[in-house]
Amino acid sequence: MRVLTDGGVVAVPTETVYGLAARADLPSAVERLRGIKDRSPGQALTWHVGSLRPLEQDELRWRLSPMARRLAQRYWPGPLTLVLPGVPRGLEAAAQDGWIGVRLPAHAATAELLDSLPFPVVATSANRRGRPALADPQAIAREFAGEVELVLDSGPPRLGESSAVLRLGPGHFELLRPGLVDLEHLRRTAGLRIVFVCTGNTCRSPMACVQATQALARRLEVPRTRIGEFGFEISSSGVAASGGGRIARHALEVLGELGPEYERLAREHRTEPAIPEDLLEADRIYALTNSHLEILRAMLPPARAKHLALLDPSGRDVPDPIGSDLSEYRQCRGPLGGADRAPPRGVGLRRGSANGGEGVPGSGTTTCADQASDER
Repeated sequence: MRVLTDGGVVAVPTETVYGLAARADLPSAVERLRGIKDRSPGQALTWHVGSLRPLEQDELRWRLSPMARRLAQRYWPGPLTLVLPGVPRGLEAAAQDGWIGVRLPAHAATAELLDSLPFPVVATSANRRGRPALADPQAIAREFAGEVELVLDSGPPRLGESSAVLRLGPGHFELLRPGLVDLEHLRRTAGLRIVFVCTGNTCRSPMACVQATQALARRLEVPRTRIGEFGFEISSSGVAASGGGRIARHALEVLGELGPEYERLAREHRTEPAIPEDLLEADRIYALTNSHLEILRAMLPPARAKHLALLDPSGRDVPDPIGSDLSEYRQCRGPLGGADRAPPRGVGLRRGSANGGEGVPGSGTTTCADQASDER
């Protein structure tokens, strides 16, 4: 569209409210849009896209994190704005303090327009500062006469309520503005429910659980008690476990070697039997051996098979160290964790970037920390 190409401002419809849009990679257009809204220089604007395709372009040097991708797949197109870390190339003028807001509106004509343009577009609600967003195209034309070159009239917005705005990044899962999607549903979509399963739930699966929890907390940059704020739940159980038992003494000792927080979390562990009703709620279920995997397949409906996996993707069992000495437990701890060496892959919340992690470099050993947040 020539108006946007030349740096003009256009009022565009969305399913929520009308927005005032401008070319994002043209600083003069961005500042003009801020001036119309009486916004201070440098105040953030939201990048509007017509599909996920623009978010996959290599030249942006930016990607949706796995958590953000799950939210996008569930709620886009729709009334959710994600405020994410990192600044894609060409959107520097629209970002603020290293964060950028992104939205894919559920309005076919506007989405088609956005997807057809060879440059990014930012938009903000069609209203004066401190006033409600306007829903009547004629009222928008009168209010912004001489300031907005074009109003795309699509009638009243279908929803008539502003999008929810969620800030998602290291240390942050914050609803900045309430909307049609509530915080608990956003958490449930963004995070994962992960279960590690062995036999008695006294050594292998709790060691995997503890190390994965610590690795995930480090990637999210929060204490491990806060990972639930991001929608993550990590637990363990056993196919032959009884409830209420404690972690094996040697397992506690080798976890304690990784640090006091590992030991505290291990001491909190209580054994749990692998119950189908509980496992049905899990997004990922990792079996420690092939025999555990077969038991779980027999226990759960066939439709849940896609949620099951062997912890070691190479197909090897993690040997049971029960009854062995500390050296065997340390050897078992290695492929189960590695969280003391590197953060888990795929959570995708590195500071200053929306990119996902790249796994544990070096040895090539697959660890539970990798598996806990592998975003396949």
